[in-house]
Amino acid sequence: MDIEAFYEQNEARRESAEFEFGSEWSDASDNEYELSWVEATGELYLMVEPEANINEDIFGDFLVSDEVVNDLTVVVIAKVPSLASLEDQLRGWEDAMLDENSLNWLYERFPQ
Repeated sequence: MDIEAFYEQNEARRESAEFEFGSEWSDASDNEYELSWVEATGELYLMVEPEANINEDIFGDFLVSDEVVNDLTVVVIAKVPSLASLEDQLRGWEDAMLDENSLNWLYERFPQ
């Protein structure tokens, strides 16, 4: 689902504090993901970040277009009751995130 539908389904998500655990997670196809946790619902989710459109203006400057909200896809991968518990499960995430196909590391900790 897109990010707006995610928040519309449960207003507690929109009003809650969120904690980000990196924005450089990758899959086998080199797609990039951002990992976040919603405090009110305990949902740990991945947001797929579309490739940015980069254009050059007449002066040779590069312009990066804003991401379209409908292009930001969200997938809830787990429910974790507390931030402390989540931090235990994600210990070492900063290094693991930078590995090739780092979603494998993440899915080992949160099997579907």
